[in-house]
Amino acid sequence: MQFKSCFKISFILITLCFLLFPAKSIAQPDKFSNILYGVAYYHEYMPSDRLDEDVRMMKDAGISVVRLGESSWSLFEPREGEFEFAWMDRIIDKLHSAGIKVILGTPTYSIPAWLWHKHPEVLLTYKNGGKAYYGIRQNMDITNPTFLFYSERIIRELMKHYSNHPGIIGYQVDNETTSRDVNNYDFNVSFVNHLKKKFETPQNLNKIWGLNYWGMTINSWEELAPRDGITNTAYKLEWERFNRMAVAGFLNWQSSIVMEYKRKDQFITHCFMPSVQEIDQHESSKLMDVLAVNVYHGEQDDLTGNEIAFAGDYFRSVKQKNYLITETNAQTIGWNSRIQQPPYPGQLRLNVYANLGSGANMVEYWHWHSIHYGQETYWKGVLSHDLQPNRAYAEVSKTAHELQKIGNKLVNLKKENKVAILFSHDSNDGLNFMPFDQTGGAWDNKGNDFYRSQLVGQFHKVLYQNNVGVDFIFPENPGFEKYSLVIIPSLYIASDELLQKISNYVKNGGHVIMQFKSGFCDENSMVRPVMAPGPLREVCGFRYQEFTNFRELALKNDPFEVGDDKNKVSTWAEYLIPETAKPLAFYDHKYFGDYPAITSNNFGKGIMLYEGCMLSDAIQEKIIKQSLSDAGIMTADQDLHWPLITKSGTNDFGKTIHYYYNYSSDSKSFTYKYKSGTELITGKKVSANDSLAIAPWDILIIEE
Repeated sequence: MQFKSCFKISFILITLCFLLFPAKSIAQPDKFSNILYGVAYYHEYMPSDRLDEDVRMMKDAGISVVRLGESSWSLFEPREGEFEFAWMDRIIDKLHSAGIKVILGTPTYSIPAWLWHKHPEVLLTYKNGGKAYYGIRQNMDITNPTFLFYSERIIRELMKHYSNHPGIIGYQVDNETTSRDVNNYDFNVSFVNHLKKKFETPQNLNKIWGLNYWGMTINSWEELAPRDGITNTAYKLEWERFNRMAVAGFLNWQSSIVMEYKRKDQFITHCFMPSVQEIDQHESSKLMDVLAVNVYHGEQDDLTGNEIAFAGDYFRSVKQKNYLITETNAQTIGWNSRIQQPPYPGQLRLNVYANLGSGANMVEYWHWHSIHYGQETYWKGVLSHDLQPNRAYAEVSKTAHELQKIGNKLVNLKKENKVAILFSHDSNDGLNFMPFDQTGGAWDNKGNDFYRSQLVGQFHKVLYQNNVGVDFIFPENPGFEKYSLVIIPSLYIASDELLQKISNYVKNGGHVIMQFKSGFCDENSMVRPVMAPGPLREVCGFRYQEFTNFRELALKNDPFEVGDDKNKVSTWAEYLIPETAKPLAFYDHKYFGDYPAITSNNFGKGIMLYEGCMLSDAIQEKIIKQSLSDAGIMTADQDLHWPLITKSGTNDFGKTIHYYYNYSSDSKSFTYKYKSGTELITGKKVSANDSLAIAPWDILIIEE
């Protein structure tokens, strides 16, 4: 079909434009006068027409925003080229009449049956010949020209019809987008074209990727094999980069279409998932006004707040501004009924304020009502299957009415943190392709989030549980100078330029905690042919040539005084030979004991602390607290520890807001150590050094 080739060329040009050139400044309608609090709503899923009743109950509960339409392409276009909007007009009009704002989604993540039936080529082909089938969402190749043709048509029809509706405040493009393990023929062709542009000649590729190994050199681009059986780590790394580029191109492409129609007071967003290692959120959101994230987490005794804090810190950092929660737990979650954990009393409300304390301007539940059929039957909404007021509805109503009174003092919270974690997508991929831990496959750990959960995750958890505010920074534009302490999880893949920036940061007075395997490979996954840790040798103050796997060891003489049961390190050890570095701990082992496990090096005006192995949480906590002290950034907040959590920021009135959360079923007391102020929910006055109590799963919010 002629439109296929034309549209594909158009899509590629648009993608390259967005990825290779900075986006121009666009309107940023990302400031709100109050917190938005709401639900996703699917009246089209209801077993009967109860729109009026739902809208009445939402209004009574204090719901201020509803998200609609992202999975209903088959209703907007029930047959090819036939568009029906009256059913959605009725819903939006009723919500608007009730004073409830609307976010409308482009419905492209779930294709209609007529589309796959007429064009089965839009469905995904997976690695080694696997095929996607119709019957589940997100089963299409997002770069397929036929899919893009029909997607553009429905988006334009939707925007032409709705962009001037006064009830719509923003648009969500697609839904929880990833590349979905695409391996279609067209995608492989596009990948080769990308390589031609980046590496210019097959000879350059042979050299940079080391294709002499196992005799895999190519003489022409046509000889490059598809991804299926590839073992070359540089190929696999570039493939993952290209997957992230494809997602960025797709979301920027959708955003550009919406931009043609939207009003200046309307925003563009996308609901990202907190599996942040899968896509490049920065590139994907270049044309978006505000980021959104879907955060799900444990409830009952599994509720820690850690998932909320991680997602908030990460997505707030991507665009360095406030963000939205487009989905989170209402009641129970799960694609089956194996993990049904309805929240304890107070937990729904606590979670809302936990998101706000991290910088969210909106919290929406997925979803308003529990669905009576399909895969997500047990992923319950605010209303249960009986659709009657219940315990969750009452708690949502309580929270909504609190926000109506105090939300203007909580919205647009600004946070200025002194600590940052460097997050590297490339290092995540590089470690997946050469795993050092004992989980996952022998050759490929892809799909395992070890880097995100065990390496980055441990650092973030320890910071969070010790009430240390943290941002994320990224190799492309790290901005080290804003921070007093930078934490660098295993930076396995890094350019010389990035490593030099780290060295300069320390030399100029910065403090760094760096983890093993850092600096080992260059940006093409080639091991540096120099003494490890390569360009980091001077700033780290040691060298090494050997490393080992092991299960678990103690550190000699419990140097951090954490007790025998916590004085543990594991998994990986580098045989560090100090040159200028000072050893802080040694392994309690006959042979490994000659080499320090942890070192500290004064370099210029700063300090590089290096962890040559995986540490227990208790040791990591001691390391981080000492580094905070060395950097001069300890605060009264570190006197508290999980399950007492505190977050802070500055509101639109220039006043400091302090949140205090109790993540336990017992009452907790603490001493308030800041300036006098007002507890916003109760209106009670609070003075410095007052002893305050927090009920189980409750909060205090103090405005100085």
